[in-house]
Amino acid sequence: MIQTQGGTWQRRFGDSMMRSLSTPKVMLDRGEGCQVWDVDGKRYLDFLAGIAVNALGHAHPVLVQALTEQASKLIHVSNYFATAPQVELAERLTRISGAGERGRVYFGNSGAEANEAAVKLARLNRGDGSRTRILALQNSFHGRTMGSLALTGKPALREPFEPMMPGVEHIDTTIEALEAALDDTVAALFVEPIKGEAGVVDLPDGYLERARELTTRHGALLILDEIQTGIGRTGSWFAFQQHDLVPDAITVAKGIAGGVPIGALITFGDASDLFEAGQHGSTFGGNPLATAAANAVLGEIEASQLVLNAIVRGDQLRAAVEAIGSPLVGEIRGAGLLIGLGLTQPVAARIAADALEAGLIVNAPNDSSIRLAPPLIVGDDEIAEFTQIMTTVLKGLE
Repeated sequence: MIQTQGGTWQRRFGDSMMRSLSTPKVMLDRGEGCQVWDVDGKRYLDFLAGIAVNALGHAHPVLVQALTEQASKLIHVSNYFATAPQVELAERLTRISGAGERGRVYFGNSGAEANEAAVKLARLNRGDGSRTRILALQNSFHGRTMGSLALTGKPALREPFEPMMPGVEHIDTTIEALEAALDDTVAALFVEPIKGEAGVVDLPDGYLERARELTTRHGALLILDEIQTGIGRTGSWFAFQQHDLVPDAITVAKGIAGGVPIGALITFGDASDLFEAGQHGSTFGGNPLATAAANAVLGEIEASQLVLNAIVRGDQLRAAVEAIGSPLVGEIRGAGLLIGLGLTQPVAARIAADALEAGLIVNAPNDSSIRLAPPLIVGDDEIAEFTQIMTTVLKGLE
């Protein structure tokens, strides 16, 4: 345990950090690949990847080199100037998303900021002025800033900060509820293709396709929050690409730069014409350091076929959990390397704590779900180690 004149790191954390954050159990010191070590030298297998952020794992040489080279040239110039990494990344994102020549990109610094930009986009889609409603889903999560929090379908998160931004309505995640709510007064529908913070919960079959039909019919924007599902994690660059549709906009962040803070709003078709100069901006958004990092990460994902690896390793991981045969695991949800274990008992926090003690990092987003989101570079050895530890943890709780 690190000791200083001020006491242990836990004490220092508790004395200095805002109380919106509870004191973590572990202080991490370094990482390599799918492994991290704490300040006491204990090693952990990382199957959370900073909540689906560290796409290339830790200390990947491609990312380290890109950051080193860019930092030696330019780190920040403000949005009064363009830089080559910024333009390259915008072009790359319109290409891999399929937005093409009509696509446009806005850069911020986080997923919440990307969703804030998307809220403004929705407000600009007024039609004749009658489109004032924004629809989002119950039990969804879009961020903690006031606009993104208004979209978030978790009352316990919103209530301390009410009143929220007006005009947002949360509907049940059923096609019937969607059909009942969507009309010509709706400016936009916000949807996570897979609800990550809810425990990696899939949408009903055909939901996104029906949402596209209805939003097109009524002139509403279909805005997909791909912050957790994007950048190859679900087995395609973006989860919507596994469906027969094109959205009006997507928001991305997390894995885009492998841990360097960046977020983006990507628009498609006519939605790209809604913003005018001066209507939105960010001092740090799209700075050369973050965009150079993102270009390196996305380039490595392509070069090493890590989108395919997400499919292959995701199937292996599902098979490994099924082979454990624990009665505590009632279902396996999600796609690719975004996997949720639906539990038959409310023991998720205990599983996550026991796994951490055994040297495995997983996440309990709620009492009855375990979230698995390892780096996209995960391989046979890591899955074998995960299986060994998780078998011991689950059997110990049965």
